[in-house]
Amino acid sequence: MAPSVTLLVNPFASSVTARSRIAVENKLANRFDLTVIDTTKGGHAIRLAHGASQDGADVVIGFGGDGTINEVANGLVGSTTAAAPLPGGSTNVFARSLGYPNDPVAATDMLADAIERRSFTSAGVGTAGGRTFLFHVGIGFDAAIVERVENRGTVKRYAGHPFFVAVTIDTWLRGVDRSRPWFEIEDDKGRDLGSFHMAVALNCNPYTYLGDRPLDLAPEARLTVPLSLVGLRTMSLPGLLGAARRALQASDGIGNSKSTGHWSNLGSITVTGSRPFPYQMDGESCGWVDRLEISHVPDALTVVVPAVA
Repeated sequence: MAPSVTLLVNPFASSVTARSRIAVENKLANRFDLTVIDTTKGGHAIRLAHGASQDGADVVIGFGGDGTINEVANGLVGSTTAAAPLPGGSTNVFARSLGYPNDPVAATDMLADAIERRSFTSAGVGTAGGRTFLFHVGIGFDAAIVERVENRGTVKRYAGHPFFVAVTIDTWLRGVDRSRPWFEIEDDKGRDLGSFHMAVALNCNPYTYLGDRPLDLAPEARLTVPLSLVGLRTMSLPGLLGAARRALQASDGIGNSKSTGHWSNLGSITVTGSRPFPYQMDGESCGWVDRLEISHVPDALTVVVPAVA
């Protein structure tokens, strides 16, 4: 009996075209008992994924960007239904971090093989603000960039990575207060890790991609271990450029220095702002808060990973 697969499609995602969609659906329908549903608004995939699990689906595939697979994961946490990403967005961090190609049609072939071979793994997730994240939470400067990008969603869809770079520069120049740290962080052992302008808690690596180049903040981050954390203590241009260079070139990511901090194997952290700060989760803006609790939950989700030949 063929596995039961539900394909949740975000028709507004940047790489979901009529041509790619037809190819993806045909490939999956030829091998599985397939149900296809379009998402229509934010949060819709959470409810659809949960409903598919309740109806006995073996796998729920999120065909869209990182926000789509994040919602699928939120709908499936704690269930026996496996989650699978199919790259349909502009960056597709989670799908690529698992080893799927960035082209959705090529990724479909690999994903279908993995489902047939039951190449599933038990993955830990992170939680923040009452919601699950798959690969990271960004706080402060990072989240301010994401918020400004999302406010111009049409440009994001068509301009891609050059637009992100332009928004990053503009946010540094006039979008944030660079004169004083934004928040302090304490870990689950009660240690004061310091004051920061930006921090990223990672559940896997890389943090993101610039084209084909991964930004490796914490290469040790894995779905099977507790969280890693990287923080920037300064917003000076030399400090930012130095951190970016290490993320692109160093095998161990961003290290510990006067301007940066790097910790691993954290079960939870508490972020307390000197003033309200923004945060983003898996590339989606989540608003502004005064305090944020971030935790790791082991073995919370089953994920379809590329099958080993």
